[in-house]
Amino acid sequence: MLSFQMWTNQMQATLDSKKKADVAFRHKDFVAAIESYTQFIDAGTMVSPTVYARRCLSYLISEMPQEALNDAVQAQIVSPAWATASYLQGVALLTLGMENEAQIALKEGSALELKRNAVNKQ
Repeated sequence: MLSFQMWTNQMQATLDSKKKADVAFRHKDFVAAIESYTQFIDAGTMVSPTVYARRCLSYLISEMPQEALNDAVQAQIVSPAWATASYLQGVALLTLGMENEAQIALKEGSALELKRNAVNKQ
């Protein structure tokens, strides 16, 4: 069993890897961003659709569309109503030459966004 101190240290290390990844992402160092986001994900202590989305974008820019698609799918699993995850899937699928699937993903993203906007207007 983890002691509280060990748990807090582990959480801090996880948060540090996310901060490091976010800085790399902002500075367009996508290789470093992928590495640090992977450390965050592999730690398994927290799940964030944004981390998957940013790593997905980093993969897309690094011309790794299959990895990008995997992360876009993971982002949608974590946050099913998040339109961005569908849009990212669409871009990854398009990059992989899967135009029909890409159109479906983009339509799903658009439908999710319309639904969210309708709820927000109430």
